[in-house]
Amino acid sequence: MQLQTKNLKSTNTLKHLFILSIAVLISNVLNAQEIIEDQVKEQPTDSVKTLKPNNATKVDGVAAVVGDYIILESDIDKTILQMKAQGVSTEDIPRCQLFGSLLENKLYAHHAIQDSVEVSDAEIRSNVDYQIQQFLTQTGGDMQELLDFYKKEDEKSFRDEMYEINRSNELAKRMQSSIIDEVEVTPEEVRIFFNKIPADERPTFGTELKVSQIVIEPKVAPEETQKVINRLKEFRADVLENGASFRSKVVLYTDDKASIPKGGLYTLNRERPLMVKEFRDVAFSLQEGEISEPFKTDFGYHIIQLEKIRGQEFDVRHILLIPQVSEDAVAEAKTQLEEVRKQIVDGEITFEDAARKYSDEKETSSEGGFLINPATQDYNFELTKMDTELYTQIQDLKEGEISLIQTDQDRTGKVKFKILRVTDRVDEHEADYSRDYLKIKELALTEKRFKAIEKWQDEKIKDTYIKVNGEHRDCDFSSNWLKK
Repeated sequence: MQLQTKNLKSTNTLKHLFILSIAVLISNVLNAQEIIEDQVKEQPTDSVKTLKPNNATKVDGVAAVVGDYIILESDIDKTILQMKAQGVSTEDIPRCQLFGSLLENKLYAHHAIQDSVEVSDAEIRSNVDYQIQQFLTQTGGDMQELLDFYKKEDEKSFRDEMYEINRSNELAKRMQSSIIDEVEVTPEEVRIFFNKIPADERPTFGTELKVSQIVIEPKVAPEETQKVINRLKEFRADVLENGASFRSKVVLYTDDKASIPKGGLYTLNRERPLMVKEFRDVAFSLQEGEISEPFKTDFGYHIIQLEKIRGQEFDVRHILLIPQVSEDAVAEAKTQLEEVRKQIVDGEITFEDAARKYSDEKETSSEGGFLINPATQDYNFELTKMDTELYTQIQDLKEGEISLIQTDQDRTGKVKFKILRVTDRVDEHEADYSRDYLKIKELALTEKRFKAIEKWQDEKIKDTYIKVNGEHRDCDFSSNWLKK
């Protein structure tokens, strides 16, 4: 979820902020928001001296103008309707709060254009394809019904408008990320942050524990592996030699089902790791239009087509094939794990040593089986914030107890077996500086990021043409949207 600064002087609860961020996302992505396309263009850097846009004069229905963008009265109404359609109560969310978040979004997008922030055209269009497919699923596949609902004459105009909405959202997201990405906190800042919290207002952290696991995966026969590699080579040759569509082959054959709506498309950034290292290494070695030879990752075997390079960003499509595992291999893996569990329970080997010796999960085996919390990068998990699936697997385990064998299946259908253990349980407690340093550091970092956002907004509002119309001028903003 994106950071949202407060738009009203009254204090808002975290719940309101969370609901609001969902509302803005629904409004910006799912609504046919009326954006005037010819307003999206470069302006001089010194926006204070920029002449007022032609469309900025008072027009019925225009709630505000922010740089190159307008916000219509209907945009706020649509936001509310969409929230209600999603089952979100809007009674406690002021209209001014929704409006303020729309102003923020357009301010980010406007300055992203001013700063020449680039977005992937292929990724935006793939997002549009996916969203329209989702809409059609909800409306029973009737495109005309969809066009009637959003008051569009044809599919092209609808797609064009969805493109502009998605592009604006992506620009805003990247602009906001650029503001906070370089924000860091020093140990001294963390100490000062903690000490200024009154003793009776210090946060309470929920029950924490460590989770470790041993994973055994069924082994794939060599002939099955070669079969998959040969098939990927055939796909590659068909595209390069016969002009076949790589995207069509993704839709028809890939085992990465989650990527099908985007035609297997991913945008990789050299400075922001996405996908596993083996995948990135191959992608970054290709030239535009080139298709890789088959290669292996922990997910299976891939081929990659590099579509476009834009500075540090690479638009790639991939096909994933997963070798099939025989029933005998599945049974053998389960039997092996049963024997490992018995050794641990009988005291013949420690859980940590068994993980290092037998576990097929590289990320945890070297750590003695301990899982690393992705939110804190340490071994501790807060029970109330734990991934639902993991919580279900460990909720009944006592301290030091070894679970029965559990079966896992990832999004590609790949099966593996595992046993889990819970250790070092710490009950709910008030924040302690030494014990909870990493959590306190995250709170301090969040506060510093909010301040960075607020400072950026204050500066950019002064340097941007902004016009707020009608009753919206009565909103009690914390940001100086009215430039008083």
